[in-house]
Amino acid sequence: MSTPQPPMPQTAAPNWQAAPGSSNPTYTSPIPVVRTHLGHALASEWTKIRSVRSTMWTLGVFVVLVVGIGLAAAALVAGNSSDGSLSQENPLSFGFFGLLLGSMCIITLGVLTTASEYGTGMIRTTMTACPSRSRVLAAKSIVFFAVAFVVTLVSAGLVALADVAMLDAREPSGEEWLKGTVGISLYIALLGLLSLVVGSMIRHSAGAITIMTGVLLAPLVIALFMFSQSLEDLQRALFEYSIPNQLSVFYEQSLSDSGPSGWDPLWIMLVVTAAAFAGAYALLERRDV
Repeated sequence: MSTPQPPMPQTAAPNWQAAPGSSNPTYTSPIPVVRTHLGHALASEWTKIRSVRSTMWTLGVFVVLVVGIGLAAAALVAGNSSDGSLSQENPLSFGFFGLLLGSMCIITLGVLTTASEYGTGMIRTTMTACPSRSRVLAAKSIVFFAVAFVVTLVSAGLVALADVAMLDAREPSGEEWLKGTVGISLYIALLGLLSLVVGSMIRHSAGAITIMTGVLLAPLVIALFMFSQSLEDLQRALFEYSIPNQLSVFYEQSLSDSGPSGWDPLWIMLVVTAAAFAGAYALLERRDV
């Protein structure tokens, strides 16, 4: 003989109310209706970026490259340098190699932040939850920039402290510390933000990553093979304004005496990113999802 089952709990009856001037009842949800704002979009994008495995893998590889190559370069130089040979060198500059290679990871992550949603179709869900396209793009940009800047700053800071301790070089000045940590972190975060915007415009991960890889490497590679004297001015401009050279400016190791200096690379990248952001916003409002 089967045992009697306990009665199922009764749920509260829906709150049906008649609309003003009508005898037909309407349903009033017990869940409060709240007007969405940028904070909700930021919370959504933060949940996305931290819950996707590719984010953790990409940032993990970035940290390994920056810290590993930075420490390896400092150890190699320290083991093969004589006493006093580095007395005039800036020890922070040996972190450049890891940051240059690691910037590829930030570029990739920036593209995937937007382009992957178009590839998987997730963008339809995102735009349904938040129809304001400019708000979605702004939220993605803010969250990504904050993550890229913090991770780069921590990695560059660790390498800088280790290089100063390992190398028998001069003590960096306060401005050199600021440019070699905060300055270059802002630049790489802006480079990643530019990749995010390009991904929003191209809407194809492989295509956007290819374009950003060309932006990073093509000017310098093309300039290396410009042997004609008539192309000397163009060659110099490509050298001076290539992204690797702009990164080296933060360590005062430019490829030429002219061209960007000081904080100029940061302002250049800021202007380029702002222009690309304006273009992405215009396309986003004109295109269909």
